[in-house]
Amino acid sequence: MSVSHDAHHDAHGHDHHDEDGGAAHSTFKGYMTGFVLAVILTAIPFWLVMGKVFDKSSTTAIVILAFAAVQIVVHMIYFLHMNSKSEGGWTMLALIFTLVLVVITLSGSLWVMYHLNHNMMPTSTHDMRNMP
Repeated sequence: MSVSHDAHHDAHGHDHHDEDGGAAHSTFKGYMTGFVLAVILTAIPFWLVMGKVFDKSSTTAIVILAFAAVQIVVHMIYFLHMNSKSEGGWTMLALIFTLVLVVITLSGSLWVMYHLNHNMMPTSTHDMRNMP
């Protein structure tokens, strides 16, 4: 074995360049691409709000939420280096598990609050007169 070949193996014959579980190392170009995308995905919603582009505020809110979701993906890919290959897929599995828990928690909370509001409202004016 040559000296340069020995430098890449430890005493057990393992390669040193795979220690991080296959996580992608980003370059300056990768970070700059992520930064430019993040700036654009921030500037467009800012312009939408300040320029009053849409008549209805609900439309503006939906568009901003869509840009926010895209920006989350950009941050996860370019800055957190999350993909299906990093750390043997465990980071992606943890992300999916977290998203499932968040969806269950939010939908369950909204369901409970809606039904509490619906069930706690008096049904008639007669009921209102009898309340203390």
